[in-house]
Amino acid sequence: MSPRTVFLSRLIGLFCILFSLSMFAHKQATIGAVTSLLQNVPLMFIVGLIGLVTGLAMVLSHNVWSGGALPVIVTLFGWSTLIKCLLVLFLSPEAESRLFLAGLHYEQLFYFYAAFAILLGIYMVYAASRSKARQAT
Repeated sequence: MSPRTVFLSRLIGLFCILFSLSMFAHKQATIGAVTSLLQNVPLMFIVGLIGLVTGLAMVLSHNVWSGGALPVIVTLFGWSTLIKCLLVLFLSPEAESRLFLAGLHYEQLFYFYAAFAILLGIYMVYAASRSKARQAT
């Protein structure tokens, strides 16, 4: 497995773990922040631009569709970041709100999303660590 895959997996995995722990600790604050963010058009534009750069960087540097689950998950994360940020930049604020809050049932499925993120993060850190340990021996 490439060092880039291992690095990105650890980075994304740790981000998912830490962010989901914060979500569990502050459910109402997280829901309030996401709702407020979606209603702030200039801030959503900036978030979309930053995410676009991040998604493009991941897709251009790690577009690997073979070699096991971990490289594919890292690639899917990059593509999903890119697509989500393109939606943020091109959809109207009303459509964004309908899609991200109502369409994904963010408040109703909050714990599902947080649990998914923490499990994904744990898997990515674990798989990257196992791969790194195998390379060392």
